[in-house]
Amino acid sequence: MPRPIQATIHTEALRHNLAQVRAAAPDARVWGVVKANAYGHGIERVYEGLRGVDGFALLDMAEAERVRALGWRGPILLLEGVFEPRDLELCSRLGLWHAVHCEAQIDMLAVHKTHQPHRVFLKMNSGMNRLGFAPSAYRSAWTRLNALPQVDEISLMTHFSDADGARGIAHQMKVFSETTRDLPGERSVANSAATLRHARAADVRADWLRPGIAIYGSAPDFPEHSAAHWGLQRTMTLASRLIGVQDLKPGDTVGYGSSFTADAPMRIGVVACGYADGYPRHCTTGTPVLVDGVRTRMVGRVSMDMITVDLAPVPGAGLGSEVTLWGGATGGTMLPIDEVAQAAGTVGYELMCALAPRVPVVTGD
Repeated sequence: MPRPIQATIHTEALRHNLAQVRAAAPDARVWGVVKANAYGHGIERVYEGLRGVDGFALLDMAEAERVRALGWRGPILLLEGVFEPRDLELCSRLGLWHAVHCEAQIDMLAVHKTHQPHRVFLKMNSGMNRLGFAPSAYRSAWTRLNALPQVDEISLMTHFSDADGARGIAHQMKVFSETTRDLPGERSVANSAATLRHARAADVRADWLRPGIAIYGSAPDFPEHSAAHWGLQRTMTLASRLIGVQDLKPGDTVGYGSSFTADAPMRIGVVACGYADGYPRHCTTGTPVLVDGVRTRMVGRVSMDMITVDLAPVPGAGLGSEVTLWGGATGGTMLPIDEVAQAAGTVGYELMCALAPRVPVVTGD
């Protein structure tokens, strides 16, 4: 039989989370962000659950081709724009919209031969200091784009650095609003955190939202708020089973480096899941795990193919018992991915994206 580990992608949860995002800003249209292979879920697997979006936003041409191959005829936005001139040919053929964040991309457009002008999103660096034109150069970039016959409509875009924290977005929103005050074009400013925390503010309202992590059921501002606080449902469950049980005496150690020592008699279970499956190696003793739907803890180090868990809270567990690494157990108990990520010193985004190719993936409700 195959190794008993499996990830499940929950289609109905994707639909639910999309509805929650829309409720936060009901007048805006929504990009479904499917970069990084839909945050590790698989573009083809999330497509049915996200067909209610107004467009898909992603990073590269291969992802765009996959979305078109699924039958999507609506807008697709390249969030980083094109990387070389020949990319514009594919934009023309596939009808892709694309970000413009530097002069080199305008240069490429200026010499591109196309019968159909392109829809572009002109990106401002309002304080994130990654991609985008500085506010002082933004209007001249807009003027240059507007003069090109290769360009149709110009939308205006920026990205927030602190939408999930105390600093907030006011400082960047002020720069963006002042710089674009009389420029025509639709606006796109809000990622997941900005949508859930700030989208109802009058000065933040925009035409297009760009939710990513929220539609995959993770809180963009955890631990201040949980996914449940925002009404989000888990979209990925990683589950396995116990493949071994050990009885320990006081003083016995567990795993590489003997990092855990039993201080009393105890039973531990061995789970078919390790860092080669995408489970974070930095998780330590105390990381939450569900065994047969009962919350317990990991003990010792994560190894390549196995972890070990404390069976004291679930004395009836044995070989074949269900283990939920994150997501939902069979009986309905939930283990938020954000809690596991916190134990690993990272964020839910990384755990989703790190799911290893060797883990079988199915879709379900």
